[in-house]
Amino acid sequence: MLTHVRPIVSTLRRHRFTATLLVLQIALTCAIVCNATFLIGDRVSWMLTPSGIAEDDLMRIIVSDIGPRRDLHARVETDLAALRNVPGVQAVTVGNSLPFGGNAWNSGLKLDMTQQSPTATVAMFYGESLVETLGVRVVAGRVFRPQEYAWVDDLVTGKATSSHVGMVTSDLAARLFPGASAIGKEVVIGGEPVRVVGVLERLPAAMVGAREDVNNTVVMPWRMVPAYGGGYFVRARPGEAASVLKSAVAALKATEPRRVVVEARLYSEIRSRYFATDRAMAVLLSAVSVALLVVTALGIVGLASFWVAQRRRQIGVRRALGATRTAILRYFQTENFLLASMGIVLGMALAYGINLLLMRQYELPRLPWTYLPVGAIVLWALGQAAVLAPALRAASVPPVVATRG
Repeated sequence: MLTHVRPIVSTLRRHRFTATLLVLQIALTCAIVCNATFLIGDRVSWMLTPSGIAEDDLMRIIVSDIGPRRDLHARVETDLAALRNVPGVQAVTVGNSLPFGGNAWNSGLKLDMTQQSPTATVAMFYGESLVETLGVRVVAGRVFRPQEYAWVDDLVTGKATSSHVGMVTSDLAARLFPGASAIGKEVVIGGEPVRVVGVLERLPAAMVGAREDVNNTVVMPWRMVPAYGGGYFVRARPGEAASVLKSAVAALKATEPRRVVVEARLYSEIRSRYFATDRAMAVLLSAVSVALLVVTALGIVGLASFWVAQRRRQIGVRRALGATRTAILRYFQTENFLLASMGIVLGMALAYGINLLLMRQYELPRLPWTYLPVGAIVLWALGQAAVLAPALRAASVPPVVATRG
């Protein structure tokens, strides 16, 4: 094997400049593609984060009334009754937030009154029968009882008092009470004690800061009203969401023709809009990666074709001395494999350095080592595929070329 490699190395030394350029190109491609692939996978994984709700059947309608707002509670009950009468509607409520809905209500959570700083910042969800309407799975405890609900505007004005009960997600419960059940435990939210009566499987926040906090959410038994930032959340029967949305908007307009429909969207569209930036970044990085791989492949093809043209007499001499076409083909493939290997080794070190910079500047996670061998295999395969056509042309050079010139 060493006897086959030595002449290749000797030849590459005579073409040091062009060989170095190709090695650097492969190294840069390896470093960028490894990190880009990791970032694409990270973005795709984030976009596929489960919401824990009945996504395909949900919609949100936000309205704004014109003129004085009298008897808010009666208006809400009228609207809810009208929506329940729409064919295809399974459940309806007025809520403040939806997972990945972009309308965030946050609060600090403490474990006791004496605590100075909050243990966690939690996303707050309000709405009568919100858990049931969204289709969130309860894994422990119970849902709220009818007598535990209070109107949010009455709580703000002091006309009503909170029942001081709440529901938390399983992730938040494990963080607050590791190794113990959260049911019956008390936490402090907004300076008020709240007793945990139920644990939800998951319920992502409307807007997420750190991903590890995505399910740091609390549901409170507060009846929302549109005037206080609430929207109508409607759950349709499977397969009827699009038609129900149109009918629901018409039903709300019928109860009050002067109102303005600010938003009427299916949840699938709401979620898609939330992840639009992540999706655009994944597409951009994919395009950059493909472009780099194509440019690198073209560079390998171009350089190999140039060398074949330069070495036609040398190839003819080897053929005249008994070298087979397979031997000539193997020569160019081995040469390219050596160049690719040098570029990949350099690219792996560069990829690690770029990842350290991204971690420091943008708080991105560490690049898993598995991406490096995968990137190496891809570039090796790309190099062998790119050099194949020039190598086949070299193998077809006839021995008679050695007698020319």
